[in-house]
Amino acid sequence: MDCHHGSRLRKGRISLEGHVYLVTAVTHLRRPLFADFTAGRLVVHAMKYHADQGDALTLAFCVMPNHLHWLLALSGDKGLSKVVQSVKGYSAYRLRSHNSDCSEDTTKEAEPIWQQGFHDHAIRGEEHVVEAARYLVMNPVRAGIVSNIWQYPLWDAMWIE
Repeated sequence: MDCHHGSRLRKGRISLEGHVYLVTAVTHLRRPLFADFTAGRLVVHAMKYHADQGDALTLAFCVMPNHLHWLLALSGDKGLSKVVQSVKGYSAYRLRSHNSDCSEDTTKEAEPIWQQGFHDHAIRGEEHVVEAARYLVMNPVRAGIVSNIWQYPLWDAMWIE
C-alpha cells in the first residue's frame, strides 16, 4: 500500500487547537530542493508567516534537503491540513518565483515542489514534545550532512537562545 497519497494520509486526521503535531512534508520525487540555503529559507519564511497570522506556534523545525520536519502547536481556527497546505503552497510559490528570477528558461512548465499530503503525529505530554524537538533537529547529523548541529543553518527550536 502506498502511504504517500494525500487522501489516505488525511483519513481520520483530527486537528485540535492547542495540540502539538510533528509534521513531515517531502519534496516531489525527493528532489534536494532545499540543499540551497536560500530555497530552504523560503520554507522558513512560510512557517513564520503562518505563525504571525496566528495559525500555528512553531516549537521546532528542520528543513532538510528533500523534506521538512515541523513541530507545531495549532493556535488558530484553521485545521492542521489547511495550515500545512498553506505553508507548502506559499513556499512553492516563493520558490518558483525565486527560480524564475535565476533561470533564463521561462518556457519550462513548473514541476511540483512538494509531494501530495504529509505525515503527522500528535505529540502528548511536554517531555514527548522536547524529545520530538531533539530528534528532529538532529536529523542533519544523523543524515551525515554535518557532524555538529551548529554547522547546519536550517533548523531552530524555541528552547534555544
